Amino acid sequence: MTLPQIISKQAAGAAIDEVRRKSGLSWDAVSELIGRPPVWTAAAVLGMHALPPAEADRLGDALGLDAALVDALTRQPNRAAEADLSTDPTIYRFHELVQVYGPALKALIHDRFGDGIMSAINCSISLDRVAHPDGDRVVITIDGKFLPYAWVESGV
Repeated sequence: MTLPQIISKQAAGAAIDEVRRKSGLSWDAVSELIGRPPVWTAAAVLGMHALPPAEADRLGDALGLDAALVDALTRQPNRAAEADLSTDPTIYRFHELVQVYGPALKALIHDRFGDGIMSAINCSISLDRVAHPDGDRVVITIDGKFLPYAWVESGV
């Protein structure tokens, strides 16, 4: 019995991103191709979400991907960042934002909503470019469901 070629989601994502880049497709174009938001699409292709088979097939056909890459797109991910990823300057700035503003955002969520958290599982994220006299601005909107902390008896 011959085992199928298996490639990790992250390795597949890097390969697919290279094909995408060389084909001249933007992430916005890829997201339109599969009918998903750009941030979700980029995260999925780079290995953080599983694409439904029909969407993976559409992307595979559009980019001429081999079966192993298309299959990797459909597998359940391990959502753990690479150890050295936080040293990337752009990603580091997100860490910095959380370090500086995380406690304030937590306090504001608690003050305005009560004791709970903003979901990172049930959320949407958009990224826009906005012209500004001092230089273009990156506008990121995170729309997360509020999840109140609740004590629930197990009934056991």
